[in-house]
Amino acid sequence: MKRKFNQPITGICSFAKYPICEDIDELEADIAVLGVPYDMGVGYLSGCRLGPRRIREVSTHYARGGVGFYDIDNDEQLLEAPIKIVDCGDVDILHGDLEYCFNSIEEYVRRIIQRGAIPAIMGGDHSITIPIGRALSEVGRKINVIQFDAHLDWTDSVGPQRLANGSPMRRLSEMDYIDKMCQIGLRGLGSSRREDFMDAKAYGSVLISAKEAHEIGVEGVLAKIPKGEDYYLSIDIDGYDISIAPGVGSPSPGGLYFNQVTDIITGICKMGNVVGFDLVETAPQYDPTNTTVRVAAMTMLHTMAMIMKYKK
Repeated sequence: MKRKFNQPITGICSFAKYPICEDIDELEADIAVLGVPYDMGVGYLSGCRLGPRRIREVSTHYARGGVGFYDIDNDEQLLEAPIKIVDCGDVDILHGDLEYCFNSIEEYVRRIIQRGAIPAIMGGDHSITIPIGRALSEVGRKINVIQFDAHLDWTDSVGPQRLANGSPMRRLSEMDYIDKMCQIGLRGLGSSRREDFMDAKAYGSVLISAKEAHEIGVEGVLAKIPKGEDYYLSIDIDGYDISIAPGVGSPSPGGLYFNQVTDIITGICKMGNVVGFDLVETAPQYDPTNTTVRVAAMTMLHTMAMIMKYKK
């Protein structure tokens, strides 16, 4: 058989056309991509269950395989072999059964960590960070959480619902192995209640609004991020400005920009080990231009590259 060129338009849409691992018990990789097509935590505009599939599809455009990616700004090759990235497919989801879904998410992420790989997770709404957080106990060390988001996500409950997409940071703060927190990109009138902000501050979380981030610059933001050995990144794509990420459930003007966010992520990776990350709330049906899913795919690739470049 003659050589296959494996162009983006051909083949199966794994993330960036990386190899597929169908059995996590046989996982051998540095980074494991995992989709979580779940959006039962959304109270208004649903649809981010479609995020993982569309991010995968557009990510094939950027596939480079073992050759990796050339960084023109730093004259270096990133994510080249022998670094190994695989796509583990999607968590088994049963919509309508929250308990089953959360247990499934936790189990998949926990098994990835047990296999020594770094989980790179595509949501799905932001409530998925709650079962991911439960699985982070597998790391066995204190973890700092850095959140990029227009919203604080510190709601205690809405009636009896304590596991919605407005509550993940509150739930993580209740886990004894989660240490310090920092929220970057906060904005918008009414995005969270005053008492939620007060509770987050009482916990010790560092709150950086989008306006402040623009004023103090990347280095100013990095100077405020709590220092630690291990970090988990939770990237809500609505942290980006609506002009580059309109395909979200809660778009908001006045947000962050691509180079700004990726430079901050680079700085965090220099500070310590990033033990995993999620990118959530991509709702592709609200963006016919496909800009949002491209921003999502490139954010994930950049984060993977920086994790591996600075891995301690």
